[in-house]
Amino acid sequence: MNVLVVGGSGFIGQHLCRELDGRGHDVAALARSPGDADLPAGVEMVRGDVTDYDSIEGAFEERDAVVNLVSLSPLFRPDGGDEMHERVHLGGTDNCVRAAEEHGVERFVQMSALGADSGAPTHFLRSKGRAEEVVRNSELDWVILRPSVVFGEGDEFVGFTKRLKGMFAPGLPVYPLPGGGDQTRFQPIWIGDFAPMIAEALEDDDHVGEVYEIGGPETLTLREVTEQVYESEGRSIRVVPLPMGLAKAGLTVMGTVGLPLGPDQYRSLNIDNTTADNDVDAFGVDQGELRRLWDYLTTT
Repeated sequence: MNVLVVGGSGFIGQHLCRELDGRGHDVAALARSPGDADLPAGVEMVRGDVTDYDSIEGAFEERDAVVNLVSLSPLFRPDGGDEMHERVHLGGTDNCVRAAEEHGVERFVQMSALGADSGAPTHFLRSKGRAEEVVRNSELDWVILRPSVVFGEGDEFVGFTKRLKGMFAPGLPVYPLPGGGDQTRFQPIWIGDFAPMIAEALEDDDHVGEVYEIGGPETLTLREVTEQVYESEGRSIRVVPLPMGLAKAGLTVMGTVGLPLGPDQYRSLNIDNTTADNDVDAFGVDQGELRRLWDYLTTT
């Protein structure tokens, strides 16, 4: 199968390209700066920007399948402001779907997010929901994946907990977390478990027309994730609650002074990032066999 991975130079993209290459597929990685990626020699590098249709259209020619992984981070306010979510997620997806239809692509896998909905409370989730509508209304054989946070080599999730401390309490022996870190729950999934599921979504016709919510084997609060990250390095921290009202004000102020946080990040603290029903079994995976965050942190 000839597969185009849109966003192939990113964290998930690089792992997926290696997975697909290992399965014997012809793989091309499309990205704004594909040369920055650490990919197998057999993976084709293609330069393009999903917000510019003319720059990507030719890359879809003679492809059997496309995976659209392009995504801004929900953890930080994007350069250019929150409207960039619409431009990249909705506009970028629309361009990819249009190019895929123009060139007769058979399979289209869309990377979305848990909670994606056109009426969601954050710009990130609203734009992801609208992008899903574009995919659903297309003529393509589509599959939509909605993962919780994905961790592994090259991720931003683990490092985010340390960066958050540097913003809220630089140099202090305590770690103030909004609501004590108990407001938000995650269901982290290891990239080594997730990448094969994406590949299966491409290869198995039974997945066409399905939307899958994907999570790891456990539910962890932001406090628990933070404690595990520090404890895995032999350091203990003392988490203290930061009132949600102060957190809202603080994140809003950070956005106005140039730090990459804002009201959207506050709103996301009030949204659980967990599955209603974990769909990993649709890919022949036993949830209990998935890798836990603590195991990853203490063995890498």
